[in-house]
Amino acid sequence: MCGRYTLKSSERALQAAFPGVVFPDELPPRFNIAPTQPVLAITGDDPSHATFLRWGLVPPWGKDLRVGSKLINARAEDAARKPAFRAAYQRRRCALIADGFYEWRPAARGKKKEPVFYALRDGAPFAFAGLWERWWPKHGAEPIATCTLLTTDANELVRLVHDRMPVLLRPQDIARWLDPQTDSDELLAPFPAEEMRARDVSNAVNDATHEAADCLAPAQ
Repeated sequence: MCGRYTLKSSERALQAAFPGVVFPDELPPRFNIAPTQPVLAITGDDPSHATFLRWGLVPPWGKDLRVGSKLINARAEDAARKPAFRAAYQRRRCALIADGFYEWRPAARGKKKEPVFYALRDGAPFAFAGLWERWWPKHGAEPIATCTLLTTDANELVRLVHDRMPVLLRPQDIARWLDPQTDSDELLAPFPAEEMRARDVSNAVNDATHEAADCLAPAQ
């Protein structure tokens, strides 16, 4: 499971990693992106422009937005068959822009879980493979675009803490992932552990409402 991540890269770094993509004018650094919040993404509808989606996929038949809080992740190996994700997998894929993510080390007796931050070795931004849907509220309101993040088996680095990890995409693989007509199964494999780094960070990130840079402070 992946329930928190970061996007603190500068506009210059984003443009270098994703050439040709137009980003929103104002992108403040985010140190603790959490479910139900707006997340920056590229969709197949217009891959040249990054847009915002609500994290937590709500299927068209969902009763309300609360459904999305239970569908923040989808297992890559069976998303194509699950009723909540099947249509999106076939027609509406997305890439969620990020530059790091958190997992929590299981707690020893009497202690809290300890957060661990993962990023690429060079600190460059990347993307998570995702799926998105439009959900229509009642009474003719405008549709809301929601999304989920795909997970896969953990690589050797993440496996020390958790048995699952998000599917990481290299920028050059995004177009291939967004096109459901192409064979993209190999993109859903664990990202190479040797290209990533990990470090223990502050418990400040445990509070989903806390967005300050101290989320990445060294663990005490």
